[in-house]
Amino acid sequence: MSTSRAGPPDLVQQLLTERRELLVANERLRMELEELRAREVGPDPRLRRLEDENARLRQELAAARTQVETFEVGVQKAVAQLEAELET
Repeated sequence: MSTSRAGPPDLVQQLLTERRELLVANERLRMELEELRAREVGPDPRLRRLEDENARLRQELAAARTQVETFEVGVQKAVAQLEAELET
């Protein structure tokens, strides 16, 4: 009987020890994560430059699209005018 009673308390002690070790490891990792986050300087300085370049290129693209639309309208008018002249 004594061996059957000695087993469960040992298991409980083992589980409690394992729990403490896990708690300590968790706290250690949490502290390490905080330390790493504190060391971060911020966003990459190249990111702002790339965002500015992206915005500039988007503006250029929008202007080019507007210009293409204007040319298309002009070509359509010219084609319509030529067709009208050929019919007469």
